[in-house]
Amino acid sequence: MRIFLNTIMLALLSAGIMACSVYKIDVQQGNTLDTAQIEQLKLGMSTRQVLFVLGSPMLRDPFHPNRWDYPFSIKPGGKKMFTQHLTLFFEADKLVKINNKLLPPDQVPHRQDDITGVKTSPATGGGGHSH
Repeated sequence: MRIFLNTIMLALLSAGIMACSVYKIDVQQGNTLDTAQIEQLKLGMSTRQVLFVLGSPMLRDPFHPNRWDYPFSIKPGGKKMFTQHLTLFFEADKLVKINNKLLPPDQVPHRQDDITGVKTSPATGGGGHSH
């Protein structure tokens, strides 16, 4: 009987420890943009050129078709949420204004790959294309 109780206690203790260590995933939303893509933007570019560099914007307001919004947010594993926003304005199919509210590269949160141990930025290599 004592062995049975010890087994039950061990099972309950294990379940309690496992319940406290819940894995929280990184939640990432929006267009992923990196510094190299932003640096390619030049005033006077056509909408087609901007689409080639950044991909389709996440938000296109039907009431303001000359404004394209590229929002991005990430909440790494239950930590503080980081948000970035890039807004582009066009006139006569040409880029006339860039409103850049992106974080500096040193402030962008990095996540560490559990297998390789390599820290990677979620906002690199995304190409800005939404699928």
